[in-house]
Amino acid sequence: MDIFGVLTMIGGLALFLYGMKAMGDGLVQLSGGKLERILEKLTQKRIMALLLGAFVTAVIQSSSATTVMVVGFVNSGIMKLSRAVGIIMGANIGTTITSWILSLSGISGDNVFLKLLKPDSFAPVLAAVGVIFMMTSKDGSKKKTVGSIFLGFTVLMFGMETMSGAVAPLKDNESFTGMLTAFSNPLLGMAAGTLLTAVIQSSSASVGILQALCMSGAVTYGTAIPIIMGQNIGTCVTALISSVGASKNAKRAAFIHLYFNLIGTLLFMAVFYTLHHFLQFSFVKETAGVAGIAVVHSLFNIACAMVLFPFADKLVDLAKFTVRNKKIAEDENEKPAELAALDERFLETPSYAIQLCKKAVVKMAEHAKNAIFLAMELQDEYSEEKSEEIERLEQLADEYEDEVGTYLVKIAGRDLGKEDSHMLSGLLHSISDFERISDHAINIDESVKKMHSQGLEFTEQGKEELDSLGTAVCDIMQMTFDVFEKNDLKNARNVEPLEEVIDDLVMEMKQRHIVRLRKGECSMEAGLLLEDILTNYERVSDHCSNVAAALIEIQDDELDMHRYLDVQVKGSDPHFKEEYLRLKKVYILP
Repeated sequence: MDIFGVLTMIGGLALFLYGMKAMGDGLVQLSGGKLERILEKLTQKRIMALLLGAFVTAVIQSSSATTVMVVGFVNSGIMKLSRAVGIIMGANIGTTITSWILSLSGISGDNVFLKLLKPDSFAPVLAAVGVIFMMTSKDGSKKKTVGSIFLGFTVLMFGMETMSGAVAPLKDNESFTGMLTAFSNPLLGMAAGTLLTAVIQSSSASVGILQALCMSGAVTYGTAIPIIMGQNIGTCVTALISSVGASKNAKRAAFIHLYFNLIGTLLFMAVFYTLHHFLQFSFVKETAGVAGIAVVHSLFNIACAMVLFPFADKLVDLAKFTVRNKKIAEDENEKPAELAALDERFLETPSYAIQLCKKAVVKMAEHAKNAIFLAMELQDEYSEEKSEEIERLEQLADEYEDEVGTYLVKIAGRDLGKEDSHMLSGLLHSISDFERISDHAINIDESVKKMHSQGLEFTEQGKEELDSLGTAVCDIMQMTFDVFEKNDLKNARNVEPLEEVIDDLVMEMKQRHIVRLRKGECSMEAGLLLEDILTNYERVSDHCSNVAAALIEIQDDELDMHRYLDVQVKGSDPHFKEEYLRLKKVYILP
């Protein structure tokens, strides 16, 4: 092979690796985080976890991605270590689907049906469709994602054809065949397979490279088998690197992956070469084909899963023995579960990461809502315990805003689909409003605390009016919470009319209060505190309006809340006018 042949092979390898990554990324994006949520929830039974691990890996075309995902699940406390074993075993089976797809390039024959199965026949069509989809679709649309998958597959197969064409002349090269013969030594072959896979961090890609070499006709099964064994060990490097700095259980999940592949490989090698010593398998010296590599790869991983599945608990024990607890409470995570789930590893699957953020913001909104409700209860009967709980909830809301906001900014730098982009924008605009609502709960608490310490009271009429306003504020809070949690855009349009009614109620209460002050029915000190409480109620409803308006505008691919609110308040929206008049009759001051 001359220098041009080497350059051709390097170019083919580059196209192959890029195509595999592009196709995998597209498949992950197309799944929209659904596969990750399935793994998270449907792993009660280990056999189900194994099947799901195989299915998810077959879809996203990467056992490394699945295993890293599992490490993230375990690290964040979403998944128990005992459940992770099944998924890891299944991931090894699922990754073999790639080798079967690549084996299509080895199909030969004059039959029309067989010719249609060859990538040479259908890849150009996929490329054309992919280009059309990419050029005619909007950014983030599913159609564009499908186009990137088609193009990724085409580039992948073209890269493989280029590699196999470049190495074809090496069949008669004695130096090359001599080097490959050296790899028929089990230890050298395993070392080569491990090193190659560790470097490119993908067993699917390294198996594909081996299949491309097989198309030269210079690779025997005796050479290929130990390399395949090593490739299964090398794929563990990605998970081990991912577990650095993670919790002890996350490290254990990575070691389970390593031990599963290492023990399986050693067992297979010991049994195979012992039998070969006595029986002298004839196929060992035969030239390996691309389909043959796929068969060996699949049989090995399925056999490993079948043999080691009954000993899954022992793998967990072995991992725990390797990564021991120095202190009983060392693994305990003081963060709320929703924040602990925001693991950096999930940034590689942004759709799922956004779903985790949504859960966290829903919990944050619940804390803010509960803080307001507790602050309202204080007005009837002051309690130090409730006051302390309000402070705790406000501090939690601050913590949620800081961590979720930082995590969302990291996600924003990833390639997102249209739906994910909408959700990301909605979350970013909502967290500050929910945090401010919890701040207003603190303000109300401080006002009530002053009244309690100074022995002040509102008039009976003032209390009744405040209760009526409180009912409206509770309702808009609950409505906003439901709208945000369910992304209920239809009901979101009912928030602004209620916010306007609350503004009217606050204005009327202030006017009534001035009248009572003039009559001497209310003290100036109590009046100032009432003013503070009314202001905070009004601003709580404003933040609820902001959340609902942001969701509506973002869904409409706009973000001009002032324009949206202008349209509603000025009466050009018939729904707003109708709902506003209806609510005016519902919320009336006594």
